[in-house]
Amino acid sequence: MSVSARGADAALQLQTRWRLAAAFCTGAALNVAFAPFGWWPLAVLAPAALFALIRSLPPRRAGWTGAAFGAGLFAFGTYWLYTCLHVFGLVPIWLTLVLQAALIALMSIYSAALCYLANRFWLKAGATRAWLVLPVLWVLLEWLRGWALSGFPWLSLGYAMIDSPLKGWAPLFGVYGVTWAVVTIAVAVNVSLVPAVPTARRLMAVGAIALLFLIPTLLGRYHWTRVAGPALPIAAVQGAVSQDQKWQANNLEATMTRYSQLTAEAWGARLIVWPEAALPVLANDIPDYLRRLQELGRAHGADFAIGLVSYQPTPKQYHNGLLVLSDAGGGWYFKRHLVPFGEYFPVPAFVRSWMRLMSLPYDDITAGGEHQPTLSAAGQKLGLTICYEDAFGSQQLQILRDATLLINVTNNAWYGDSTAPHQHLQIARMRALEAGRYLVRAANDGITAAIGPHGEIVARLPQFQKAVLRAEVQPMTGLTPYARLGNYPVVVCAGLLLAIAVRRRRQGV
Repeated sequence: MSVSARGADAALQLQTRWRLAAAFCTGAALNVAFAPFGWWPLAVLAPAALFALIRSLPPRRAGWTGAAFGAGLFAFGTYWLYTCLHVFGLVPIWLTLVLQAALIALMSIYSAALCYLANRFWLKAGATRAWLVLPVLWVLLEWLRGWALSGFPWLSLGYAMIDSPLKGWAPLFGVYGVTWAVVTIAVAVNVSLVPAVPTARRLMAVGAIALLFLIPTLLGRYHWTRVAGPALPIAAVQGAVSQDQKWQANNLEATMTRYSQLTAEAWGARLIVWPEAALPVLANDIPDYLRRLQELGRAHGADFAIGLVSYQPTPKQYHNGLLVLSDAGGGWYFKRHLVPFGEYFPVPAFVRSWMRLMSLPYDDITAGGEHQPTLSAAGQKLGLTICYEDAFGSQQLQILRDATLLINVTNNAWYGDSTAPHQHLQIARMRALEAGRYLVRAANDGITAAIGPHGEIVARLPQFQKAVLRAEVQPMTGLTPYARLGNYPVVVCAGLLLAIAVRRRRQGV
């Protein structure tokens, strides 16, 4: 090899490393667009920077660049899994690191596939097809990530826009519709900054950006849902019991007393909500406590929605449940969408045996039925979700035809003082916006909040403080376009546009 050839090869390797480092840093920076930081313009600029980095790259190098972007996003975006798995879950540190690395690698495949496919099949001829291909691929892969292998929709791009004008797309097309608008704007920004782009195309890009911001702003004035009765006084109890202390046997009585005392501060509310697994005991073991609580509720005109673990001996089953104590329409709701390695262990029998020998948790929570009866309390039909379930908006669509109020209970104590509780609240806000409903959210140590039908926070409690949130929420009825049709319009439209892009490529357009 000649000196000049070796020099060119070294320069290429240096450029490749630079692009990978830049892509990793861009993905890491995208985290700042999400809560608690909320710098939503970065949700546009980071994809635009990624598209600039892969411009004119061979497909394989574009794929590696996309993988670096995904690694940066999820390495910094899911760091709190260490606290959840190792600190509180007692998973050995080596296994925790293996699971985290596996998740980051798996999530990076999506952005790698995006960049590889775009450069392999469409983007060689210039920027024209980017208007179709990049947003379509991003949305389809994000949608796939939301359900494949149990689904991991965390850090979906649309959630970062909950406080931006683009959130107005959510009642029409859901969070993936918001993502589509964001990526289209990112393409437009990218196109407008390419020096060789003709002026007409540059003006078209600027016009597209303006329309994508203007249309949802105007549509935001329209109310898809309507009031269904007088305002309802509610209370959400935040016990703030530390996760490392919660399940110790000597703390049971103190925890039960704490929730009883906090509930006494909530009288006057028609509906009182306790967080997920509020008491460190099986519901079957405290029938007298629950009966007294319901009697007190009747005396004060209050119904309850309480997060508890239920046990069924034959067949042996544990359920993560929400018990509604109401004389009209009460009963159990059992969590349907469980968390891998948190509530069930998708591992072979020999691994489960090892977990038993190591005194690690090894029993699975059993998922609730896909179709469960709608429960009622305080004169309202309740749309109930437990913890991570509220990250799956399409799974809640059926209940929205009846529900006048949404309830989510969670235990974010697993995540400690990290970004996760703030991002989980952001996800809950998107669900309220998509549904056009008020949502009451009770969390063990935060973030407990009441959320309005436009995704706005009506009231909230500070984290890590035992307190009672009191607010008035408005029962709502009617359906937004998203509540009627779910993700079908976005996915079908994306598929059709991808087919158009394939046809145009074959025609050489």
